[in-house]
Amino acid sequence: MAATSRAQTTVPAPVRQHQDKGSISGTLADSASGKPLREASVSLTLARDSSYVTFGITDSDGHFVLREVALGRYVVQVSALGYRARRVPVAVTAAAPAPTLGTLRLGGLSQKLGEVVVTQERAPVSVSGDTIAFNANAFKTQPNAAVESLLKKLPGVEVDRDGSIRAQGQAVNRVLVDGKPFFGDDPKMATKNLPADIIDKVQLYDQQSDQSSFSGIDDGNRQRTLNLVTKRDKRKGYFGTNGAGAGTDGRYQARLGLNRFNNGRQISALAQANNINQQGFADEGGPAAASFGPASGGPSGGGAIMRMGGGRQNPLGSSPQPTSITESGAVGLNYRDAWGRRAEVATSYLASRATTTTDQLLRRENVANLTGPEAGPPLFTDQSLLNRTTTTSHRFNLRLDYVLDSLTSLRLTPYAWWQANDLARQSSQQSSLGGRLLNQGLNGYAATSTNPNAGGNFLLMRRFGKPGRSVSANLNSTLSDQDATAFNQSTNTFFDAAGRPTVQRLNQRIAQATPTRSNVLSLSYVEPLSLRTKLETHYAFTDSRNDGRRFTTDFNEISQQYDLLNPGLSNEFTSRFQASRAGFTLQKKRLRYTVGLGLDAQQADLRVRNLSADTTVDRRFRSLLPNALFTYNGSRSRSLRLSYRTRLNAPTAAQLQPVRDNSNPLSIQAGNPSLRPEYVQALSANFSQFNATTNRSVFATLGASRVDDRIVSATSFNTRGVQTTRPVNADGFYSVNGFFSLGQRLSNHKINLNLTTNTGFIQSPSLVNGLPNTSRTWSLGQGASANSAFNEQLEFGLSANLTYQNARYSALPNQDTDYLTQTLTADIFYQLPARFVLTSDVWASNNTGRAAGFNQRVVLWNIGLARQLFANKQGELKLQAYDLLNQNRSVLRNTTETYVEDVRSRILQRYFLLSFTYNLRQFGK
Repeated sequence: MAATSRAQTTVPAPVRQHQDKGSISGTLADSASGKPLREASVSLTLARDSSYVTFGITDSDGHFVLREVALGRYVVQVSALGYRARRVPVAVTAAAPAPTLGTLRLGGLSQKLGEVVVTQERAPVSVSGDTIAFNANAFKTQPNAAVESLLKKLPGVEVDRDGSIRAQGQAVNRVLVDGKPFFGDDPKMATKNLPADIIDKVQLYDQQSDQSSFSGIDDGNRQRTLNLVTKRDKRKGYFGTNGAGAGTDGRYQARLGLNRFNNGRQISALAQANNINQQGFADEGGPAAASFGPASGGPSGGGAIMRMGGGRQNPLGSSPQPTSITESGAVGLNYRDAWGRRAEVATSYLASRATTTTDQLLRRENVANLTGPEAGPPLFTDQSLLNRTTTTSHRFNLRLDYVLDSLTSLRLTPYAWWQANDLARQSSQQSSLGGRLLNQGLNGYAATSTNPNAGGNFLLMRRFGKPGRSVSANLNSTLSDQDATAFNQSTNTFFDAAGRPTVQRLNQRIAQATPTRSNVLSLSYVEPLSLRTKLETHYAFTDSRNDGRRFTTDFNEISQQYDLLNPGLSNEFTSRFQASRAGFTLQKKRLRYTVGLGLDAQQADLRVRNLSADTTVDRRFRSLLPNALFTYNGSRSRSLRLSYRTRLNAPTAAQLQPVRDNSNPLSIQAGNPSLRPEYVQALSANFSQFNATTNRSVFATLGASRVDDRIVSATSFNTRGVQTTRPVNADGFYSVNGFFSLGQRLSNHKINLNLTTNTGFIQSPSLVNGLPNTSRTWSLGQGASANSAFNEQLEFGLSANLTYQNARYSALPNQDTDYLTQTLTADIFYQLPARFVLTSDVWASNNTGRAAGFNQRVVLWNIGLARQLFANKQGELKLQAYDLLNQNRSVLRNTTETYVEDVRSRILQRYFLLSFTYNLRQFGK
């Protein structure tokens, strides 16, 4: 009998030995009333090192269960708004795989504190309204890594090889630090120059305009924004990254950085110089970037860059490849502080110089019809291009917030930018049709330009005694005065049907000036109709004036001067666009949702006066512009936003300029003073959800647009193969794009998984030799990534992306194209003994379906060995090998409504670099 009892008691033992997962449960209640605490936070951390394991939220009865917990010792931390946090140790063992903590009673915060700091393990992702917050501690980075490395690990966030950021498929153009500008609106200054280890969380949201944020009425003007929230213990002290390196083939890099943060006061001084394509700043050239000089990408490059039609479309979901080699340098200062109780200022200055060398081979297949109404064979153009551009700029930005009284405040955001460009281009190209050579050309083009521009925003805000009632006035101004001189020299040979050549030579000087003045005044008044309903009435007046003077003179062999005016290529004109827009928005806001409906009426007048031809074109446009908005903020971090907006887009000065631009004599561009504004209708949907129990995040966006009177290209070819392009209005433009991201954190294995799907469709009309042509381009991309800070010694990341794209053309089905792009990236950080560190990253790309000679298979492998120095590992001596296999190449495919183009560029290839870096970290002082 005893033997039988012993046998029965030993049966469960083997089962318990195989039990490797358990659960932890409990209930939270108010210590005074005993009332259950719903939607309270429950965090689980390892007892040995406090590292994050999982997270949960209590249900309506205050109950929680943390499942799939590995055997071990833990600490459960519970917290709720208005209550003191509580920590409870617990062990999950084979003998007790499902411990229960019973009822945990939390005491209220009985005294009022000036500031309450609660330290706890937060969920890796949280959603509050339309803001998504990523907990930086859940996405570990390498020691002394920049913020850019942290962003690459966040679900739904992609960082291209050039540092550009996309979040949920949309470009991020603004990065703030603690809610304030850092070096103006340049996103790269923060992501490339601030260390990741000072960041507490990263917030992602669509920032409304200042006027809209004040009134509480969404006006549709939103900008995808990242806000870097610093850790509280890192807001006082000194930090920065300083280093220098030299390598083979004359490669070098140097950087200096010193940041002084003292809570609200921030002072940063940065400097950098290198010739390895590592620009620590954006190079767009300011709010009114210069547009003079030939485009560097393709045979259609002309003196005035005009984005017509759908523009170039790259495969969705694939990071743009570098297409040039850049040597850059910059110095900058950033300052932010509160001046007393009434004023807060943020200002910056940046001086930069960048020299970009572009060496490319291009093959373009045009929709061309040279002989009759029926679709003919495509026109092939091959071009060799060497382009060198040096850009020097000075940028000053300021934001001043000033409180006049308890109800009135103003915000001033002036800027002043100055930019100079020096460009030199050499190109050769030839065009053929049906195997017959049509033309050949050699072109030399040199241009210098200066572009001072300034402007800013003035916002006056006033609240009233009645809650919700407000009035605001906003004035936005832009002034620029671009002045440029260019020399155009070319030799072009044309071949007739028998192959006989005709030679044409050009030697011209081009002087161009384009002063621009734009002012927009917006007035808004908000009246609360009830506790939850507001009515906004608004009015906006726009006045935009553009002058254009372009004089082309031919070289005089007799006087040896450029003194022969070419009337056909010279023109002086003015354009003025004025619009008055008035309307209302009715908005109702409840606890979970917000609904807004609005209607505007707009009258716009466009006057284009050709001073050279003494002609004037006057046009008046009247439009109704409806809008609608719906937002829903559900429980459990769930958010949905639907938006419908309409607007008018006025044509640019370059598009209205009624003169030919023959900077490339084989590809001429001209303007059209009869253009009408575009009427745009845009629909967007955004969904975000994070499940704290499963550590799963879901982000989805869907956008669609329709454009009436779309400004597209009308392209014509003569029998010599010379292309002439001008902008025209056409209907039939539609676009749809979608993005989906699924993120999953495996806490027990410290792995973050992310799946992304993106798709897009664009239908764009155009004209080819007067015949309608409709292009339809769609793409589908699927990506997957995994990254992990496995332990203190090992960190790794792996991602893969597959993108398919095709283009269909109604005028020439034979030009329809399909192509596939595959990319794979992997990186590893491994801490070796004796303070040595091994780093390695691989970027592999393979594409098919392109023109012969433009398909590629590339493996870019970089590897580095570093020795950490000094007591806190703040110093590092590193030997790096870039492109170890010497395979780096760049091949891109561009598609528009009239052509498909493959571009192969010369870029950086194998070099070795020895560098020393010192990371200053001194906080609390």
